Amino acid sequence: MSKPDRPAVLWTRVLLAALAVPQLFTGLWAVTATESWYRSFPGFGPMLVAAEPPYNAHLASDAGSGFVATGVFLLAAAWWGDRRVVLIAGVSLLPFALPHVIYHSTHPSPGLSDAENVVNSLVLTIAALLPLAVIVATAREGKSTTTKENTRR
Repeated sequence: MSKPDRPAVLWTRVLLAALAVPQLFTGLWAVTATESWYRSFPGFGPMLVAAEPPYNAHLASDAGSGFVATGVFLLAAAWWGDRRVVLIAGVSLLPFALPHVIYHSTHPSPGLSDAENVVNSLVLTIAALLPLAVIVATAREGKSTTTKENTRR
C-alpha cells in the first residue's frame, strides 16, 4: 500500500473503503444466503428487498455477485490509492448508484410506508453523492499535482 501524501488522497481512500464495506456485506449475504437476504435486507428497519416481491433466488444471487464485485474494486482502489484507479472506482460506482436512487425515488415500494420510502431515497441519494465526492476530490488532486509539476519546470 502506498503512503498517502496529501489529506485529499487519504480521505478519498477512506471513503472508498467505507463504500466497499456495505457493498461487500450486502453482496456476500445475497450470494451465500439468498432467501435470508431477500426476506431480511438490510437486517433492521423496513425489509427493503422483500417489499417488492416475488423472491427470485437467481436474481438475488446475481445481484449479490454484482455487489461483491463492486465492493472488491472499491476496496482495491482504497488499498492501492493510485489516483487513476481511485478515479475509476468513483466513476464505476455511479452507473449503479444513480439509476438505483432514480428508480427508488420514482417508484415507491408498495411494501414500505411513505416515510420508509423517503428515508430509503435519502440514503440512496447520499450513496450516489459519495462516489461523486471521490471523483471531484481526485480530479482536483490531479489538477493541483499537474499545476505544481508545470510550475517546477
